[in-house]
Amino acid sequence: MANEIVSVEPDSSLKTWGWISYILHLVVAVGAVLPGAQASVALLLIALVIDLVKRDDAAGSWQASHFSWRIRSVLWAGVAYVLTAWLWLLFLLPGWLAWALISLWFLYRIVKGMVRMNAGRSMEPSNVL
Repeated sequence: MANEIVSVEPDSSLKTWGWISYILHLVVAVGAVLPGAQASVALLLIALVIDLVKRDDAAGSWQASHFSWRIRSVLWAGVAYVLTAWLWLLFLLPGWLAWALISLWFLYRIVKGMVRMNAGRSMEPSNVL
């Protein structure tokens, strides 16, 4: 009994990493939406690295779509923030509105992914954006 080996199924481990990543993304997303609750970009980068590293481990499983979903969410939001940054320089209100909409979109994607992962469902190809 003392030498008993406990194995963890890959699905279980991937789901744990997925939850860690989703929670980090959620903290960042909520911080982006609530004034004064700015979360560190470091949390977002940690979550992104987790997703990039673990994505190959999830290949072929229903969870692979969640890793890709989170990676695409970060990349699309990052591109949108960069493309709308000029609005802050020229016009304060449009810049704020653009970034608020991007932040809400990012929060929506993270919550949607969490709900689907909790239900054991993949992110379908029709859910790309």
